[in-house]
Amino acid sequence: MRKLEETIQAIEPIDTQLMEKAQKRLDNLTKPRDSLGRLENLAKRVVGITAKENPPLEKKVIFTMAGDHGVVEEGVSAFPQEVTPQMVYNFLEGGAAINVLAKGVGVKVIIV
Repeated sequence: MRKLEETIQAIEPIDTQLMEKAQKRLDNLTKPRDSLGRLENLAKRVVGITAKENPPLEKKVIFTMAGDHGVVEEGVSAFPQEVTPQMVYNFLEGGAAINVLAKGVGVKVIIV
């Protein structure tokens, strides 16, 4: 219980000034304002919690989602249904563009 109390006492308030600075930076990026949604809020919170304008991200991961959800039947998919398992296999084998880009910057790819 003592360790928990020590940990709680060591928690500092978030740095709201840095969060405001982070928001200004996000607003100045070449993108529609607030277009990254929750990701922008998460980025600001990480800045506020760490009290670092550019907090280091030690373990980077790209989650790549894939699914066969019937879009082909609606006639709005650019590719036939058999492409989905082919792409997933390619992701798993490290042969897709996302794998190459991730490897180039030291990021792990997880397929969901």
